Amino acid sequence: MKKIGIIGTGIMGNGMALNFLKNGNQVFVWNRTKSKTEKLTQQGAVVCKTPAETAKNADIVFEVTSDDKSSKQVWEGKNGIFQGADKSTVLIASSTLSIERTDQLAEKCRKKGLKFMDIPLTGGRIGAESGNLTLLCGGPKKTLKEITPELKKISAKIYHFGPEGHGMRYKLILNFLQSVHIIGFGQAMKLAKSSNMDLNKVSEALVEKPGGIITNISSKAYFKEPDPVTFYIKHLFKDLKYAKKFAGKSDLSLLDEVLKDYNKAVKKGFKDKDWASINTF
Repeated sequence: MKKIGIIGTGIMGNGMALNFLKNGNQVFVWNRTKSKTEKLTQQGAVVCKTPAETAKNADIVFEVTSDDKSSKQVWEGKNGIFQGADKSTVLIASSTLSIERTDQLAEKCRKKGLKFMDIPLTGGRIGAESGNLTLLCGGPKKTLKEITPELKKISAKIYHFGPEGHGMRYKLILNFLQSVHIIGFGQAMKLAKSSNMDLNKVSEALVEKPGGIITNISSKAYFKEPDPVTFYIKHLFKDLKYAKKFAGKSDLSLLDEVLKDYNKAVKKGFKDKDWASINTF
């Protein structure tokens, strides 16, 4: 059974670590804020002093931090992942990163002779805690096959999109589409409200139509703010900015519009609210 390293024990990393522990894996964790590892320690996780120590002890390392900046710190900083990993370790970027950062990591790992995959996640807090995440994989098929038995312990679905960087590309595409749907639901409800319609009935009916999963998330957040938060507005806004860079000169007017809306939410002080509750601000 593989030894697992989790670097970053926030919403996603915490749930992943708990499920590996439940399945009998030895789990090594590191988090910048040590207090966030206390519950995992109680369940049997080993808290490491540095990302390097985590990588040194693990067969598979998941980096689950928040953005490019934190990613660079834990991979390449003093006592970072690269200082602890060897050629047998499978290194996984599960943060949602920019394409530039992901490709940079893949290239650095190639030069060092290290195994690398980008496997961003979808499923939020509930998926992480229940072990039902969807994993969006980029990297060699051989490496994916090697770690699939362990990945199944934290996921319901595993998709392989191609070489390194393609999992991250899909994640940015997905978050763009989902954010458009969230904003679209809010505008649909605004139209219903202006017509004095029964908003509960409108919402109930919309949930039954195509796109129902995201509409359902939107509907619940429209009537009651999610608690606990499943996905922070600040993190989706960061992902949308990465998607904008990824898009380059492509004419994606909807991406520009949702960026404006989430930017407004951040500027108004709602960055730590749930992504789906944007229609209530």
